[in-house]
Formats: sequence, C-alpha cells, structure tokens
Amino acid sequence: MRRHRITAILLLTLATACATPTPPQTAAVEPNSSEYILGAGDTVNIFVYRSPELGASDLPIRPDGRLSLPLVPDIDAAGRTPTQLARIIETRLRDYVREPNVTVMVRTFLGPPNRQIRVIGEAAVPMSMPYREGLTVADVVIGARGLTRYAAGNRASIIRRTGQGGAASIIPVRLSDLMRDGDVTQDIAMQPGDTLVIPQGWF
Repeated sequence: MRRHRITAILLLTLATACATPTPPQTAAVEPNSSEYILGAGDTVNIFVYRSPELGASDLPIRPDGRLSLPLVPDIDAAGRTPTQLARIIETRLRDYVREPNVTVMVRTFLGPPNRQIRVIGEAAVPMSMPYREGLTVADVVIGARGLTRYAAGNRASIIRRTGQGGAASIIPVRLSDLMRDGDVTQDIAMQPGDTLVIPQGWF
C-alpha cells in the first residue's frame, strides 16, 4: 500500500511539472545570422504607434547594454535584433497601453564587440566597423580610407578567432595587389570579429 501511494505521488508530481507552462523567451540570435545585432554605442529611434510620446529619438544604448524609455526603464538591448527589441518593449508597455505597436530603427551602427571588424596598423583611418553580410577586405579598406604611404600592403593579414575564446588563425592577404592591381583573388570575405592588420614597410 505504501509503495502504491509513493508511486501515485511521483506520477502526480511528474504530471504537474509537464503541465507547467514555460514562459515565452526571445530567441537568441545565432552569431552567423545576417540580421543586425544591436550593441553598446548604437543609437536607435523607437516609435510607438498612436503613442509617440512613449518613444524616443536618437536614444543611445548605454555601455551596460541597456536603454530606457519614459515608462520602461532599463531594457536589455545589446545582443538583440531591432525586431526582438521592439517585441520586448511591446511586452513591457502592455501594462500601460492597449495592444502597443513598436518599431525600432537603428540610427548609428556599431554592433557588439564580437561582431565588429577592426582595422589596425597602416590604414589611413584605423577603426572599428559593424559587420554586415557580404563584407569583404576591399570594403574594409575603403571604409578605412585606404592605406598610408608607409603601408606594406602585401604583408597584411586577417586575424580570425573561431568560437568563444578559440585559437586565432592568421590569413595572409596581399592588399596592394588587390587595391592597386585589381587582384580580386585577394578580396577575402570577412567574418564577424575579424581584425585586419596592416604592417609598416621596411625602409
């Protein structure tokens, strides 16, 4: 009898656990997704349909990855797509607005650090830029305003890391042949987190 009672309790507990609804969550964006992912330093426009006073223009994402609106402070924005952020804001606004409709538009782009492309060394303007689908070495060099007169373009390289904390691989790239002679075989596709290193020539 006691054994049957214990078995019944275990079955009841299991049935209750299975019946408990899982709270909805916003799916994380895969690192290779072509959707733009927000990062600290980005600025966004947030428009709330029929309630424009609840939105904001040129709102920066703070260094802690959050932003604040009049009725919904401290919203986690970094690491999400604009669409995901809009859905989260809608959920938070439902306490104040009936069926809110939110649109998020990115005004200035930087993106999270692990998806930025960095250009260091003898670029005219060393910089970081947001990764976008289809970005190549030529796009990066043009964005950095070309090479300096001291650059050893054909000794440039791309430093690429695989995975979180993964080992770095070094990919040689002949920038002078690409940019001056039009050798498109050197126009390598960039990946999120790549660093283009342009060394100085020997004189």
